[in-house]
Amino acid sequence: MITTGRRKEAVARVSLKAGKGQILVNGRSLTDYFPRISLQTLVREPLEATQAADRFDCVAQVAGGGLTGQAGALRHGLARALCAADDSLKAVLRKSGFLTRDSRVRERKKYGQKGARKRFQWTKR
Repeated sequence: MITTGRRKEAVARVSLKAGKGQILVNGRSLTDYFPRISLQTLVREPLEATQAADRFDCVAQVAGGGLTGQAGALRHGLARALCAADDSLKAVLRKSGFLTRDSRVRERKKYGQKGARKRFQWTKR
């Protein structure tokens, strides 16, 4: 079964099957695609929370956004795939917050300002 995970502008399509715990992202291993250990840990969190790290193989296609957004999207998609594969894991994943989509996105720049919130410098005299 293919599930979808999203974060910021990134979208991850995740496929899960019985295996030894190998994770492939866009045809590359997890450590090759995400060189930062913090991002690798972020992706593996749903598997470790459910003690299913060595039971499933994961194949994912990730597009859009940056590396952090893609890692978050992959985590979301992986949690949804685990839930679809084994319904008894849903309570653990829900309690840990892995099934909830992180809705935070970048705020747009406003006109007459330097950024989204920062104003241009103002001098009285």
